[in-house]
Amino acid sequence: FCFSWRFTFYFTSFFSGLALLYDKSWFWDHTVCWLRFPQQPLLPTLGWFYLLELSFYCSLVATLPFDVKRKDFKEQIIHHIATITLISVSYCANLIRFGMIVMLVHDVSDYILELAKMLHYMKWKWVCEAVFTVFAVVFIISRLVIFPLITYYYFVTKFPLFLVSCLINTFLMILQLLHIFWSYLIIQMVVSVILHGAKRKDARSDTEESDKSEAEDLAKNE
Repeated sequence: FCFSWRFTFYFTSFFSGLALLYDKSWFWDHTVCWLRFPQQPLLPTLGWFYLLELSFYCSLVATLPFDVKRKDFKEQIIHHIATITLISVSYCANLIRFGMIVMLVHDVSDYILELAKMLHYMKWKWVCEAVFTVFAVVFIISRLVIFPLITYYYFVTKFPLFLVSCLINTFLMILQLLHIFWSYLIIQMVVSVILHGAKRKDARSDTEESDKSEAEDLAKNE
């Protein structure tokens, strides 16, 4: 159920965000994103989108104690706290345009991952592996190429340096370090599962009983 709920949110969030920004010139040309800052009017639709994202990540923090404890559990906590901080601070600083672009770049791969998880529990082996491969490609391109070289680049070169920008920059760097860490795990999984035909097991999994049962289910599909 949790995977279908997250898939529904990420899917709706990404495509509704894309629909909101599609006709905005600053979405396609990030140099326009900073024109007349901070005197940029807040569109009600973007404000509501921000509040929706903030509420969702707050709910993820609230449910963390009930989630399966994996190797990256601490990293998940750091990610959620950093995300909530960035959403809150950027909203207060009227960095809505930049924040919307950052959230869209992150949401583009999340719904694909949740879809792969659902397909795994449906025991659709080959479809699951194909979707996960697509996720791996989209994740690495969006988090390790588009985010640092395009989105983040314009923030550090166009945004004036002061206390708020230093705070945002710190948490953006934390997110990028997490992106590198998760990209390593993803590549590890793709190599072992797709190229070497190894047993499909979450690279984040530790030795909890819940992870063992998941591995057993995966093994049955081999």
